[in-house]
Amino acid sequence: MSKQVLDSLDRKILKLISQDARIPFLEVARACNVSGAAIHQRVAKLTNLGIIKGSQFIIDPEKIGYETCAYVGLYLKNPENFDKVVAELRKIPEVVECHYTTGGMDMFIKIYASNNHHLLEIIHDKLQPLGLSRSETIISFNAAINRQLPLAEIENQEVEDEDEEDEIIN
Repeated sequence: MSKQVLDSLDRKILKLISQDARIPFLEVARACNVSGAAIHQRVAKLTNLGIIKGSQFIIDPEKIGYETCAYVGLYLKNPENFDKVVAELRKIPEVVECHYTTGGMDMFIKIYASNNHHLLEIIHDKLQPLGLSRSETIISFNAAINRQLPLAEIENQEVEDEDEEDEIIN
């Protein structure tokens, strides 16, 4: 697995596209004083390295009827069933994140539900049958901070080349 160093052009591109994912590459090129082709090549490189994970439109869950956001700590009866549980969690559309964790709980998930009653149904009807010994639910009232990592912190930072890692694993 090789390490790649992000140069000033990479960092400037990342800063611009993280502020506005819809910014035209030609505008990025002008801001960076390089050609549009150079921007296309750099973005492709950053994507291949796994630094850029994609771009997406972000929908406000509340505006489409999901008024309850909850974080649920899952405690598995049999922790060896991680992969099976994750596969089943992927089938539950209200589960938008799943994290393996340290500490007492085995997994931590983020759920959107239309209301508290819907949240209870998800926990009781969809999560409990997955082989949980118990769960802990925390309801989020509002996300006070929701941002990308500051790009100033990645100056001259080395990043792993995921393509080479995949070759080693496969």
